[in-house]
Amino acid sequence: MEFGRVAEEQLFEIDFTLSPDPNLTINTLKASKGGKPFAVRVGCAKWGRKEWLGKIYPTKTKEADFLNEYVKYFNCIELNATFYNVYPPETIAKWKEKAGSNPDFKFCPKFSQRITHIRRLKNADEITTQYYHGIMAFGEKLGPLFLQLSNNFTPKSMPDLKAYLVDLPKDVPVFLELRHKAWFANSEIRAGIFNLLHQLNIGAVITDTAGRRDVAHMELPVPHAFIRFVGNNLHPTDYTRVDDWVDRIKQWRQMGLQSVWFFIHQHDERHSPELSDYVIEQLNIKLGLNLHRPQFIDRDTKMKGL
Repeated sequence: MEFGRVAEEQLFEIDFTLSPDPNLTINTLKASKGGKPFAVRVGCAKWGRKEWLGKIYPTKTKEADFLNEYVKYFNCIELNATFYNVYPPETIAKWKEKAGSNPDFKFCPKFSQRITHIRRLKNADEITTQYYHGIMAFGEKLGPLFLQLSNNFTPKSMPDLKAYLVDLPKDVPVFLELRHKAWFANSEIRAGIFNLLHQLNIGAVITDTAGRRDVAHMELPVPHAFIRFVGNNLHPTDYTRVDDWVDRIKQWRQMGLQSVWFFIHQHDERHSPELSDYVIEQLNIKLGLNLHRPQFIDRDTKMKGL
């Protein structure tokens, strides 16, 4: 992912401190109703990474079998494939079948770019219906949907955004990612959009990336967190940032958070499994969880031989 990328020499100059919880987050978590077990999911954005052959995928794994291997180590995926194509139910059903070995696995499909970036949410009813028709084939493996607005989608288009969100089906959770700086620079505009999401029971994607600290806004309109963590190829700051996130998630859990979806991105995705492993390890340690960690072929084979 290139969004928010900065030169490596600048990383130690950036203040990665997570901002304090806004009032909306405090009030949302305070009003959260308990009863369901706290759910934590960690995943990546794609399963089709040839760089993972010999790392977490057996060396001779065919591309058609990459998803079969991916689901062995992760319990969700931020499915970017649906951004580039609107897939028919038949294709979705095949992916669901490949993920069948992990009964707890969830797909989180991104809305089609034809909806968000080309139509810009206007006159998009037909393509939205096609998108939903396809992804509903995931059935019980369907997680929340991810609606990403373009970098140049500004608050001037708020009427279009509101109209689109109001008409979305209510039976599948949706998380919205805002990118243009104007959504965060003005306190009235910021409050307006996040309060609207709260009213509509729509979540807000929190994106933690080096060059855009404003999108790590920490606003929770619903008691569920959808976090896109953009690392810098295993730079030392990746690990300290993860530590801060694990501490905040632990705090949110105590306040009433019901679930967290934590997606790992790297500018070079070959490094995503390593950071994912660290995220899962720290969540297990600090939150008393038992999430399955990725198995690295070289490392874990050597350990078994000891």
